[in-house]
Amino acid sequence: MDYSLAALKLLCIQLKAARPTHDSSQSSLSYGPILFQRAWLQGVIISLPSTSGGDGRFLVDDGTGVIELIASRDVLNSVWKLGSYVMVVGGCVIRDGDLPIIKVHKIVDLSAFPHREAMWYLEVLEAYKLFYLPLIVDS
Repeated sequence: MDYSLAALKLLCIQLKAARPTHDSSQSSLSYGPILFQRAWLQGVIISLPSTSGGDGRFLVDDGTGVIELIASRDVLNSVWKLGSYVMVVGGCVIRDGDLPIIKVHKIVDLSAFPHREAMWYLEVLEAYKLFYLPLIVDS
């Protein structure tokens, strides 16, 4: 993982628009001309991993789409609830015809902060306007 590449603040619909790069030296994605390996998303948990030997997969919906999370045992040992609003940062995998995957590096339950969801859309919009759009327009 190349940690010099930023974790982009994205909505699910933007992550779905990302494409794998053809550079075999690193497994990065591109959103327009922007290279990244990790994404930062926020959304509502809509399915929980199986408690009986499941593979640590659950789903998050941010209002623009759904992503699949793959979580480590440490993450699964925490108590997660349907409807919880979470922040997720992790490595990305884009699959044709299927949901994007985030391999969870960090997940935080933000349900105790009711304004976080409304603020998130503004944060993504600000990042897009200030950082991503100028790079996309110049390419």
